[in-house]
Amino acid sequence: MTTADEVGGTPARSKRADAVRNRETLVAVAAEAFVASGVDVPIREIAARAGVGVATIYRHFPTRADLVVAVYRHQVESCAQAGPALLAEAETPLVALSQWIDLFVDFLVTKHGLADALRADSGFETLHAYFLDRLVPACAQLLDAAVTAGEIADGLTAYELMRGVGNLCIGRQDDPDYDPRRLIAVLLRGLGRS
Repeated sequence: MTTADEVGGTPARSKRADAVRNRETLVAVAAEAFVASGVDVPIREIAARAGVGVATIYRHFPTRADLVVAVYRHQVESCAQAGPALLAEAETPLVALSQWIDLFVDFLVTKHGLADALRADSGFETLHAYFLDRLVPACAQLLDAAVTAGEIADGLTAYELMRGVGNLCIGRQDDPDYDPRRLIAVLLRGLGRS
């Protein structure tokens, strides 16, 4: 016996896969909109960019906070998953670490407003813990590989490196003449063994 969806040529299971793809598309489009226009970008603008109605966004994300959390988690996952891939593809572990730090900086600077928007939510501490749980191990894997390869000296923890990079990124939104990447490049050169 077939379901009504199967009779129409689309198995019921594919609707679920389509819904997942639609949600992922909405998150990616929302992330781009947040980068371009800030977290307060109107939902109707995100819907227009995604080519869907506003109701579709609210079906997946009942509140703006739900959408912001989804974007935040998506960005954290992308950065966490990039670590092993970069390590496998890069010329050296230090190059992979530098490339990962560049992605981490993108997350920190271009996603302006996400953390501020989330701080108002009582679940911010949980999200921050998630951020640390996913990203510190990714950074540690890269840092350890560079130490093992003899490219950098031992003694710096992944958390310290991430915290230092994060601190160098503070203020980027308020000062268009400030480029944290220049100072981060100096920091990374300083880690290298001469």
